[in-house]
Amino acid sequence: MHVIGTAGHVDHGKSSLIKRLTGINPDRLKVEQDREMSIELGFAWLQLPNGEDIGIVDVPGHRDFIENMLAGVGGIDAALFVVAADEGVMPQTREHLAILDLLQIPAGLIALNKVDLVDDPEWLDLVETDLKDILAGTVLANAPIVRVSARTGAGLENLLQHLQDILSQHPHRPDLGRPRLPVDRVFTLPGFGTIVTGTLLDGHLSVGDTVEILPAGITGRIRSLQTHKQSEEKAVPGSRTAVNISGVHVDQIKRGDVITYPGTFEPTKMMDVWCTLLDDIDSPLKHNSEVKLFLGAAEVMARVRVLGVQELEPGKDTFLQLMLQEPVVAQRQDRFIIRRPSPSATIGGGQVVDPHPLRRHKRFNPDRLAELEQLLVGTPEEILMQSAHSLVAGQAGEIIAVSGLEPDIANTALKVLLENGSLLALNGSRIIIPADMLQQMKNTMEEILSAYHDQYPLRLGMPREQLKSQLAFPSGLFDAVVRQMSTEQTLVTYQAKVRLAGHQVQFTKEQQKAINQLLLQFQEQPTTPPSVKQCVETIGEELTDALLETGQLVQPAEDVVFLPAIFEEMQNLAIEHLRTNGSITLAELRDQLHTSRKYAVAVLEFLDSSGVTVRKGDSRQLRR
Repeated sequence: MHVIGTAGHVDHGKSSLIKRLTGINPDRLKVEQDREMSIELGFAWLQLPNGEDIGIVDVPGHRDFIENMLAGVGGIDAALFVVAADEGVMPQTREHLAILDLLQIPAGLIALNKVDLVDDPEWLDLVETDLKDILAGTVLANAPIVRVSARTGAGLENLLQHLQDILSQHPHRPDLGRPRLPVDRVFTLPGFGTIVTGTLLDGHLSVGDTVEILPAGITGRIRSLQTHKQSEEKAVPGSRTAVNISGVHVDQIKRGDVITYPGTFEPTKMMDVWCTLLDDIDSPLKHNSEVKLFLGAAEVMARVRVLGVQELEPGKDTFLQLMLQEPVVAQRQDRFIIRRPSPSATIGGGQVVDPHPLRRHKRFNPDRLAELEQLLVGTPEEILMQSAHSLVAGQAGEIIAVSGLEPDIANTALKVLLENGSLLALNGSRIIIPADMLQQMKNTMEEILSAYHDQYPLRLGMPREQLKSQLAFPSGLFDAVVRQMSTEQTLVTYQAKVRLAGHQVQFTKEQQKAINQLLLQFQEQPTTPPSVKQCVETIGEELTDALLETGQLVQPAEDVVFLPAIFEEMQNLAIEHLRTNGSITLAELRDQLHTSRKYAVAVLEFLDSSGVTVRKGDSRQLRR
């Protein structure tokens, strides 16, 4: 699942656009609706033309609420950057763009809103030109610009199509088995208790799970889960998730806390980061300065230790060690923003390099700076893993080519990753895939098959092509994953179908009674049994199909079915006659079987199609 976030100057129509797209007013507070201005984070969702549901985080645009905006944009997959056509680029347009760039939001779309207020086409062209100038060199440099009107609905279909195209190029977040949900809203409802919301990262949560609320270390249990107001047994990575937690009072959780599994993460009050300052700020960042750190949904004060340089100049970057007033949950490569507390302004941001340094560093220690440089770039194994994740799966040469590593170094790293199980070579193919991505694919396949078995309990398996069509696996990967799961005996493949290894067709007492009565007719007249049509009339098409699929009946011809053992005896009798006499006619087989012409034809034509016999005139002979 994907989540997008709005961005842009106050009163440029972000919330109005979301309301027009979704039918949901993201301004849920009365004061927001009275002032017609977003103050807190708002949430909505919609369905794209291809049927994918996406979550939406609507953020405030006013400069006084920029810090509320920062709590909502950390976990988004794409930005919907809104600019009013009648005003063009404004101060918060630039600040929001700078924040998106510092956070390296992976994709974006520009909505040039309120085009209904502009009569001059040349003015719109000038606004677009101005936009392209300020977007140049940022993460949104190549983002499409779509002219829309939240008031009239003009251009919204085009906007949704562009949004679908952008998100289709970015894979869904992987399930790494270590869920963390940065809390951006906490509230309580009568009869439910404590509820938190956020964008789920790095793993899934399930109803009944025991969770830990960090940094406090309080534990609770998940009573229920919702995504887009729909109850779920399991919340998947990348989804906007509401978690109802029992055993925890609402006052024990605050925005910025993280919901995770016990023992998965350790909070920190000190971390090493790589930081870039914006080039338009008015002064350098000095050693021992105080800043506000925004990480995920958390906001904490921090003291800055500048490493490697005397002070960090505008537009430059270096390593910092941040000493935090309160603990946070951080992972290497997490993105962050820093702001000056007074006068309040965004000054820079970057990524976490070491979330748990062992000690305070000497500012100009060359050994530590070299270690941080290596951590920033990544070890060969880390670089190769990132390359494998970007490809989803590929052959060794493809992964190495994407990594940009020297072949000898890359091959050594590849060997290490294969040996420790981080990368896996799929059985019967040359495809290599990250272990976590393979597990995610297996989970998805098992969920689809389980749902199919629940929906069609009398079907032994799901058509292979139907399963394949529901999975957005790269070409060739589907067959390799099915083969892998078959080897591991979690899937069973047969004919052109697939089923979970533990699935069996189960008949009710009434169904089994009807089946027994039908099979009794087969036993009483084994060589002239009921036809397919008669079976359907007796027990129904669904039960007839189930008997055929489970092998309790065999169907050698369109309207002919037999008990398997009887059909095998009939074939053996024909083959024995052929061995003794050299040939057999339809009449001879009919008489020997004491059956009718229809059933004898079915036996002989089956032997022909199986390559056992060949027809010559009116008789059959064994094929040499």
